[in-house]
Amino acid sequence: MASSYTVFLLLCLSIFLIASTEVMMVEGRVCQRRSKTWTGFCGNTRGCDSQCKRWEHASHGACHAQFPGFACFCYFNC
Repeated sequence: MASSYTVFLLLCLSIFLIASTEVMMVEGRVCQRRSKTWTGFCGNTRGCDSQCKRWEHASHGACHAQFPGFACFCYFNC
């Protein structure tokens, strides 16, 4: 009886370790920086996203408030 209990605990521990390893591999740091190719007011997030992907090889882009207006920010995998 104790042997089957030990096997069950080891199986549960193995599943937990495999699952936690998969989560760590999926997580990645994302770095943000202001676009080097976008100029002027950023009022079109779709355009900012497209430009960041095509011209700066970023994962995506978005317009965000930055004093005194809105700027295009690109996001990269660090």
